[in-house]
Amino acid sequence: MKHVAVIGAGTMGNGIAQVYAMHDSSVVMVDVSPAALARGLDAIRASLARVVKKGTITQDAANAAIARIATSTDITSLGDPDLVVEAASELPALKFSIFEKLDAACPPATILATNTSSISITEIGARTRRPDRVIGMHFMNPVPVMQLVEVIRGQATSHATTGAVMESARELGKTPVEVNDYPGFVSNRVLMPMINEAIFCVMEGVATPEAIDTVMKLGMAHPMGPLVLADLIGLDTCLSILEVLHRGLGDDKYRPCPLLRRMVAAGELGRKTGKGFYKY
Repeated sequence: MKHVAVIGAGTMGNGIAQVYAMHDSSVVMVDVSPAALARGLDAIRASLARVVKKGTITQDAANAAIARIATSTDITSLGDPDLVVEAASELPALKFSIFEKLDAACPPATILATNTSSISITEIGARTRRPDRVIGMHFMNPVPVMQLVEVIRGQATSHATTGAVMESARELGKTPVEVNDYPGFVSNRVLMPMINEAIFCVMEGVATPEAIDTVMKLGMAHPMGPLVLADLIGLDTCLSILEVLHRGLGDDKYRPCPLLRRMVAAGELGRKTGKGFYKY
């Protein structure tokens, strides 16, 4: 994957752009907002500076990675990418629109991947004329650090597409795991009910967020508790994923906690707004 386009310059998008640039791919990072692109590049520079400080890479290697990243606000002028990874907001209508535009703009051989954490790959692929070349490539946050890539096959995704994306993830030093297209896939189908139940525990006064997170860290050997993790993911994203699970699987065990809905309505989304279950 020598030429990669990344759609979205937010936390996930700039992380994906960084790891591909660090592994010798030329990258174009696309966003509708020039300000978002500037913030994305600043985040990549800061991330690379931390890696240099740790001695993992040299300053020359960091400079070379930055030099491989171009930016654009035009999704229709990506050139001839081998791979496009969409990392826009977790909204079905937005992703469908992006994939329709990508399908029209990219050569037939280009693989179109989505970093969605819950939306159906089959539905996204159906918006294109190349569903065999549409696939889920779900990176974990923070992308430069986390090893897992959940690779999700849609109903029409080909063996060749899956193999190429699995190999691409390995070349990034990641561990790809192939799963099939069901709501929430594996990662969020297992994770989100735990986070949701932790929020119910707060709402019902069972324990404080700090107590709940301590139980899960010390009692269950989790590296961080479910509520601090929810703040890191973004409470709005957690709500969107739970709604996909609830709608897609039709089981009330995925019903989003009313407290989660209230916090999202209040704009208390976690780290990105400075307040969620904790203050930042």
